[in-house]
Amino acid sequence: MGGKLNKIKKHFEEEAKEFDDIILKIIPFYKEMLEALILALPYPKTQKIRVADLGCGTGTIAKMILERYPDSILTCVDLAANMIETAKVKLARYKNIEYIVADFHKFNFNRKYDIVVTSLALHHLRDNQEKKKFFKKIFDALNKNGVFYNADVVLGSSETLQNLYMNKWKEFMQRKISQSEVENIWCPKYEDEDRPAKIIDQIKWLKEIGFKKTDIIWKYYNFAVYGGIKP
Repeated sequence: MGGKLNKIKKHFEEEAKEFDDIILKIIPFYKEMLEALILALPYPKTQKIRVADLGCGTGTIAKMILERYPDSILTCVDLAANMIETAKVKLARYKNIEYIVADFHKFNFNRKYDIVVTSLALHHLRDNQEKKKFFKKIFDALNKNGVFYNADVVLGSSETLQNLYMNKWKEFMQRKISQSEVENIWCPKYEDEDRPAKIIDQIKWLKEIGFKKTDIIWKYYNFAVYGGIKP
């Protein structure tokens, strides 16, 4: 995975500063997707919770969590140093944040967390077996009644649905950017770098690992928010 991982890292390093603008153009209803994740967190706003944000990017989810849970303690992990630096600027007014530049799927949890969140990251794991192992790693890192939610790109459960998903995604992007950019930049990057899995399969894996109250919180064709709670 080394060569592909380095390619993904380079891609994110180069685009870190423009990431927030780009993501709104290529991810349908990105703000609504993240809002759905935040609203699903089951803790009182005054509770001091420990959160791991894996693949934190520029700190968008972290900022939303801190706005809702101002006393929370965050660990923000990302592969790209430029992303972490951008997150530090975005989150400068907040305390109790640990920043780690690392490959999130090799990240060793050295403490337990109340919440683990990921956004547009787990689809980079190379295959289903690696995804299952990582879900188990997250499960083991959670406290009792801890929550895991993932906002990510997913596959449809049939070829017909997957074709529909891709067409609707391209349709969305073409409202914001040119067809040429969609076809020559974003679709090739998706095909080269991304390894999404069927959402139905992922819900099944979460249940098999031991998560309860699993659910799909939000979905728009090939983008979804889903996860569960450790009993």
